Amino acid sequence: MRELLHTDDFDAFYYSLDERTTIKHDEALSYLETVYVLSNKFVKKIVNTNLYEMRVSVGTNEYRTIIFASDHENVIQATTIILLNGFLKKSSKDYDKQIKKAIKILNDLEL
Repeated sequence: MRELLHTDDFDAFYYSLDERTTIKHDEALSYLETVYVLSNKFVKKIVNTNLYEMRVSVGTNEYRTIIFASDHENVIQATTIILLNGFLKKSSKDYDKQIKKAIKILNDLEL
């Protein structure tokens, strides 16, 4: 079982979601917390970073949560994961901006 920590940025994103999307996120978070081997369908490493993305699909919308495995390089072996920020993926431009935001959040945390 993994421990999930969350930032204020993630909380702001999560509490802005509609009910259907919140339910899907809760399912994904439960999966992240309890399943040892994580499928690339739900969690994928972000190239050239030490971050991962949790993927949630609701209808045609694609949501991403940038996560960090705080106690191991590999998210599968991590026992503590930090949920940095979340967003609705619209374009690669927004995506790059959100990754930079996640890195800033991570740097601001006192780990």
